[in-house]
Amino acid sequence: MRIGIVNDLSLAVEALRRVILMVENLEIAWVAYDGKQAVELAIKDRPDLILMDLIMPVMDGVQATAEIMKKSPCAILVVTASVGGNSSKVFEAMGHGALDAVATPVFDFSGNATGADELIAKINSLKRLIQGKSYFKPVIAKRAARTAFPLVAIGSSTGGPKALATILSLLPQNFNAALVIIQHVDQRFAEELATWLNKQTPLSVSIAVQGQSPAASNVYLAGTNDHLIIDRYGRFAYVAEPKEYPYRPSVDTFFYSLLDNWGAKDAAVLLTGMGKDGADGLSRLKESGWMTIAQDEKSSIVFGMPKAAIELNAAVKVLDPERIAGELINLYAKKGI
Repeated sequence: MRIGIVNDLSLAVEALRRVILMVENLEIAWVAYDGKQAVELAIKDRPDLILMDLIMPVMDGVQATAEIMKKSPCAILVVTASVGGNSSKVFEAMGHGALDAVATPVFDFSGNATGADELIAKINSLKRLIQGKSYFKPVIAKRAARTAFPLVAIGSSTGGPKALATILSLLPQNFNAALVIIQHVDQRFAEELATWLNKQTPLSVSIAVQGQSPAASNVYLAGTNDHLIIDRYGRFAYVAEPKEYPYRPSVDTFFYSLLDNWGAKDAAVLLTGMGKDGADGLSRLKESGWMTIAQDEKSSIVFGMPKAAIELNAAVKVLDPERIAGELINLYAKKGI
């Protein structure tokens, strides 16, 4: 796996270089010291993965991510000294196509590394995702009692925050359905993503809590590295299995739980993202009578997950985020809600 490093600090570059060389089958493709140079190098020599800093001269990591995803798209992992302090920029970068974020590892004078294991784990996880492995689970649907209000299930990954913000901003405050979002994001950023999305919409956005029942006019975001599901009582639960999934939290796992435990046949949406997570689950939901929507290619940062769903004939409609919002409103208006 060939990796590009983008960071303006020599110490950070050296730390990243040392971590990469610790892992078998990883090699450094090139090093860029600002975003503009990174864009140029990515066009000339596209690596498998780019480790992208955020705060840099000439061109920052957010703009560089956007440019690379337009001109020479590849997997991008944000690696920055202060992830929490740069949360808004992290989500901007994710909106343009970055897959995840992690703190820059630091080596002390004794050669001990802080944060190296976490970075290696992220790289290995993304490696599996890049290789395009998909994990499908056989499901036997068990119908629960009809619920009192609709539920809209949304799965998203690369570029998801931007698409989610667009959809949520267009929904009215009295939108009488619960929305549950499964976004591929590390649990350390989930709370900040919920806060950021809450500022984009008149609806209330919060982290889904174990044992909580979803309520209409509320938006819930999966909040841990375990998988969010709806249990047999119609409440949120977090489960570790399946552990082999490269996607955590997994969209498919949540969609499967709806087949098992949500009595209604409501709406499910699959947005921009790398890989195939959610495609199989969306197909099964469609087969059971759900309204299913996939984001269109033109508006997708990475047309992976929606494309996989479309190839399975899993989407009743293929729309951009603005039209997805309109469809959700029209759908439930037709039901007299």
